[in-house]
Amino acid sequence: MTNIDLRGKRALVAGVADAVGFGFAIAKSLAECGAQVAVASWPPAMGIFETMLRRGKMDDSRRLGDGRILEFSKIYALDAAYDTMEDVPADVRDNKRYSERGDFTIAGLVENWRKDFGPDSMDILVHSLANGPEAAKDVIDTSRRGYLSALGVSAYSMVSMVAKFGPLMPRGASAISLTYLGAQQVIQGYGGGMNAAKAALESDTKYLAFQAGRRYGIRVNTISAGPFATRAASATGKIKEYIEHYEMHAPLQERLTQEEVANVVSFIASPLASGITGSTVFVDKGFHAMGISGA
Repeated sequence: MTNIDLRGKRALVAGVADAVGFGFAIAKSLAECGAQVAVASWPPAMGIFETMLRRGKMDDSRRLGDGRILEFSKIYALDAAYDTMEDVPADVRDNKRYSERGDFTIAGLVENWRKDFGPDSMDILVHSLANGPEAAKDVIDTSRRGYLSALGVSAYSMVSMVAKFGPLMPRGASAISLTYLGAQQVIQGYGGGMNAAKAALESDTKYLAFQAGRRYGIRVNTISAGPFATRAASATGKIKEYIEHYEMHAPLQERLTQEEVANVVSFIASPLASGITGSTVFVDKGFHAMGISGA
């Protein structure tokens, strides 16, 4: 039997602040496969996250198959809305939840990683970041500010991270993001620029695969996951409806689990998927293939 073996690999999962989202499940799956895993978390959420870890509130969620507790090699602060500290507005920079975190920008994260682990040290980069302040609004009602904010955090941040981490990634390394079907089809209630952000992310995946592949020899893919009740997904106010609709109309009439998405990420990140790059890989029980369901 062929197993996913990530021993000796070092991974960063950006976008982990609790045990509910895809990011945490991905971190756990990578660790199950032997990788050393660090995470990056949004500064306003870090305090609660670190406290829960310290007090053992997440021990059950962190327990691996062999009984060990998942230990993160590092926990970094990251607000993916900013490339450098020069981009950060004064009111954010001076906010207590930010001011104690040092350089929480993408450039700061890259520099902190380089100091901690050195060159050629990032084998797996996972972008599990999405934020659209107006995600519950119809596109036609979305403000310019809300639309561009969704694009910046949810799509451009992947471009920025691949560009800045690329020099620290050895040939054969893998960068993976998370997208959603709303990039390609109309999902009622999903908007606010998030639809455009995910479409941009999928397009950028192809361009990054070519450019980062030629420049650094790394692979870039995105996973289109079906709906799951993460904190971010709940912002639409319709996540329960989405999940029930998928379960009724997908070829496999069952609910998607975090682990199913996370395990595909581990596969894509592994040498077993060395021929896969520039792809949008659907993990949604087949829902994306449907037109009109007979069910």
